[in-house]
Amino acid sequence: MLPHRSQSPLLLELDLTQPLIEVEPEDPMAKLRSRHRPRLRAILRTLYEAGSDPRVVGVIAKVGNPAMSLAQAQEIRDAVRAFAASGKPTFAWAETYGENTPASVAYYLASSFGEVWLQPSGEVNLIGVAIETRFLRGLLDKLGVVPELGQRHEYKNAADRILRTEMTDAHREAYDRLAASAWEQIVAGVAESRGLTTDDVQAIADRAPLSSSDALAVGLVDHLGYRDEVYAAARRTASAGGGVSLLFADKWSKPEKPVAKVVRQVRQRKSPAVALVEGHGGIVMGRTRRSPQGPMAGSDTVAAHLRAAVRDDNVKAILFRVDSPGGSYVASDTIWREVVCAREAGKPVVVSMGAVAGSGGYFVACPADVIVAQPGTLTGSIGVFGGKAVISGLTDKVGLSYDSVQRGEHALMYSTHRPFGDTEIERLNAFLDAVYEDFVTKVGQARGMTRDAVHEVARGRVWTGADARENGLVDELGGLREAVRIARERAGLGADAPLRPAVSVPPLARLKPARSSDDPRAAAAMSVAMSGWGDLADLAVSLGFSALGPLVMDGVRAIRS
Repeated sequence: MLPHRSQSPLLLELDLTQPLIEVEPEDPMAKLRSRHRPRLRAILRTLYEAGSDPRVVGVIAKVGNPAMSLAQAQEIRDAVRAFAASGKPTFAWAETYGENTPASVAYYLASSFGEVWLQPSGEVNLIGVAIETRFLRGLLDKLGVVPELGQRHEYKNAADRILRTEMTDAHREAYDRLAASAWEQIVAGVAESRGLTTDDVQAIADRAPLSSSDALAVGLVDHLGYRDEVYAAARRTASAGGGVSLLFADKWSKPEKPVAKVVRQVRQRKSPAVALVEGHGGIVMGRTRRSPQGPMAGSDTVAAHLRAAVRDDNVKAILFRVDSPGGSYVASDTIWREVVCAREAGKPVVVSMGAVAGSGGYFVACPADVIVAQPGTLTGSIGVFGGKAVISGLTDKVGLSYDSVQRGEHALMYSTHRPFGDTEIERLNAFLDAVYEDFVTKVGQARGMTRDAVHEVARGRVWTGADARENGLVDELGGLREAVRIARERAGLGADAPLRPAVSVPPLARLKPARSSDDPRAAAAMSVAMSGWGDLADLAVSLGFSALGPLVMDGVRAIRS
């Protein structure tokens, strides 16, 4: 008999030391590689629902993933506190909160648990938040590469990494505010969780890294101990009768008889629901796919899923989950239009932002009825950049030469072996101006703001979710669960109305050809990667740009420390 089917009390385990999977990969190889990694949504569901399960007596988590974003940590913190509201104990433990690495976010997450444990040999690196930027201009000068880039406007810092050797005043201002906002959130969260003042936390952080004994003395941890001691204490506290079984939290399910479960699932398939549409990764034209850079949200796939949700009479609202730094302007505009059409069809659209929803990621989100973001989400970046790098100086050094013929005055406009001509620079600037004006205009129309008001908070600047709400770019602060609640409310649905994928294509069905462009199989995910830069993709990547395209957010992707 499986442990979670036994009658012994359950102590749920969380492994928060490795990246959590939010979206289930569709291609077989990716599924195979990720088969043992924990699923974020399953963990959140368990934390929110398992508190009412009499079998469950507590939660214990191993913390220490240095790559976790601030927004994701906030999503889990909210869920941990919801579980703790049931009166059941929660424990966080780590061998160390940072070994020669920053660990402010990791400790911030751990502090939300009822008891915080640390191995005696460990330390707490609650040292603050910093954002470093790599500049390539000095290297390019040595190589003989001349960047010819335009940007709209001064805060669109991605181009600065190529054009300059240090931060501009605008670049520094924007990043300084990002770091300040993130640190304010961490300090406030730790202070609240640990019963300290914000001044206390700041003073403690200024002394960090802290040894285990120092961390214990100042109240950052409750106990020092090794894994066996942590688990022994958790078992004693969670169940005085002993006999506790362990179960990973993402493997938990509600106690339900098989027949009742089947009946419920059948009813839910036919009942009014909220449709979930995913927009994860860089935004590109074509179908959703995976690449060496990670997932890419294809405009064909995302748009088809939005249309399917509109056509489905049982779908009463759409939840659009956006976790994207942007990418292609045209692809973003395609998705933007489908969000507008969904609203015009009478289907409320609620956007839930993940770790990042900037540039094209904000473009696709802005027409929604409601935008929900975590305080630590990175968003905004309303701007554009574009151009090329002329590499003739480099190729001359290594003895390569090029010649050409052309028909059409601008046929070689995007050649990397010659600079822009005067009229070509005019065409590039016209493109950048048009994209920026379109972006600002659409945000203004969607958010009820004047063009000047949008421009004031746009100009390529990245904001945290907390600051974005203050600036009118975001409506509510919260995670996926809060967005689902709002979507149900907007649609007049009950609190138990199902959330289900807008489109589900079984693996075998994918083998059959699509009957039309409205057939979900026509936009099913694929594994071939493409770039928003076209033939300039390899060069863009080699110069430090994202391969996604001109409507992509600046180099900072998420606050991690």
